[in-house]
Amino acid sequence: MIRNVAIMGATGAVGQELLTILEQRNFPLQNLKLLASERSVGREYKFKGETLKVELTCPEAFKGVDLVLSSAGASVSKEFAPIAVDAGAVVVDNTSFFRMDPNVPLVVPEVNPEDIKLHKGIIANPNCTTIMMVVALKPLNDISKIKRIHVATYQSASGAGATGMAELKQQYQEIVEGKPVTVKKFAHQLAYNLIPHIDVFTDNDYTKEEMKMYNETRKIMHSDVSCSATCVRVSALRCHSEALWIETEKPISVEEARAAIKAGEGLQLFDDPANNGYPMPLDLMGKDDVYVGRIRKDLANENGLNFWLVGDQIRKGAALNAVQIAERL
Repeated sequence: MIRNVAIMGATGAVGQELLTILEQRNFPLQNLKLLASERSVGREYKFKGETLKVELTCPEAFKGVDLVLSSAGASVSKEFAPIAVDAGAVVVDNTSFFRMDPNVPLVVPEVNPEDIKLHKGIIANPNCTTIMMVVALKPLNDISKIKRIHVATYQSASGAGATGMAELKQQYQEIVEGKPVTVKKFAHQLAYNLIPHIDVFTDNDYTKEEMKMYNETRKIMHSDVSCSATCVRVSALRCHSEALWIETEKPISVEEARAAIKAGEGLQLFDDPANNGYPMPLDLMGKDDVYVGRIRKDLANENGLNFWLVGDQIRKGAALNAVQIAERL
């Protein structure tokens, strides 16, 4: 039974969202420990009316801990996740380090909850864009197997964490005041701009973010589906959006797709083009579900569907998915 929980990386954007979600969902814990690097030790945060002080991430910090929710970066997870497991904890890791490890399940509870049972101490949380996409794909794949996916993502500043959001706000303020624009977190100025580049480029000229969508989707869905992605950073503050083109083995009608999405777990259908009704990031900050709209037949493929989705990257794309895994545990 999970009684003692630790958040590793508690002071970051995802760590703070984990703290909020654990309280909102009344997660059944007795003790909560906040862990971070030395520079954050001693910071105070409220949880269920109590004041918790941030402690140092170190081997001794995991003594007696049953569950670690990790969002401190791949190098930190690489070092401390095995230590936490050796101390008796289960680690739900939100970094990229363990995702493609064949001995570590990669889980989205609405899609492959049965994989949780396969864990050997560590369960990986997928990439944010992959999570939101596969939640929407699951009910459609249940109707007819998805063979191919083309996806363009429109990823907000929140994908780069609290510092990314702060830089976007700073850039807009600097533009208004006529000052030189600060560019540190992103490759280029993000304000009033789109940057078709998230993470580093690989040898095939796809970025690591794009290759995550290819590899993680196959692992989560236990499928040989092909996924070709273009990931774009946009000047929205929070919530990621995706435009999808999918090809299925058998045609799926728009009516079937809408009914499947409407009944799907973790999904909300918002598809009312006659009244300009479709999901937008501005409206969905802080929402748990993935919202889907603009469902239509692909004019270039008789077995194809096109649709649009939006989800809060910090919630379902990260912290909420991790807590939902923990709830299943």
